[in-house]
Amino acid sequence: MTQENKICFQHGMRDGSPIALGYFAVAFTLGIAARNAGLSAIQALIASILNNASAGEYAGFALIAAGSSYVETAIMTLVVNARYLLMSCALSQKLKADTPLRHRMAVAYDVTDEIFGICVAQPGYLNPWYAYGAIVVAIPGWALGTFFGVIMGNVLPTRVVSALSVGLYGMFLAIIIPPARKNRVIAGVVAVGFAASYIVNRLPLFDGLSTGIKTIALTVALALLAAILFPTDSYSDKEEVH
Repeated sequence: MTQENKICFQHGMRDGSPIALGYFAVAFTLGIAARNAGLSAIQALIASILNNASAGEYAGFALIAAGSSYVETAIMTLVVNARYLLMSCALSQKLKADTPLRHRMAVAYDVTDEIFGICVAQPGYLNPWYAYGAIVVAIPGWALGTFFGVIMGNVLPTRVVSALSVGLYGMFLAIIIPPARKNRVIAGVVAVGFAASYIVNRLPLFDGLSTGIKTIALTVALALLAAILFPTDSYSDKEEVH
């Protein structure tokens, strides 16, 4: 590892540490769902290592509890997590064109809402080692939270578990607010996104669509509109993240 990559890795760990703490708290509720589905603490731990996504895991545990087939579980997980395909496409534009495939695949392993947020917020091109630093602390937080959720989750009062879950939303706001304060376009897109999401989730017309599909449709529409109205120049090689 070069000195530059080492610095990026350390910065990623620094920025990923609050995410790991939020994941640990939220994953307690996943542990409860896993336990209700009949999974052991070790099985829940492995599930969270392989699938670091709250909605996807909730859906998976619910299907396991219902006795669904492997095919049904795989399809549902793919649909619920489909928004990460869009995030991966967007994040790929932050990588240099000559970034090796192994680095692209490693970064794609853990493209979550929060890690995606801190990565795209970095100025210029993204050094993959920054994402690795965030991932190396975030994954254990998520997996261990699920593990202890199976063991202790049902012992804690429901209000305590709910309170822990709210913390992640506050952390996500902390990710999007700084860039929104620096750029009026970003602030406008964020505001429109909040409003559109609220409206879509309230209108009966969209009741038949899953949350993942709604998120994908809104993301594509708003991103396309913003790209057309407010195009940006490509990053220069001198802007690479450190």
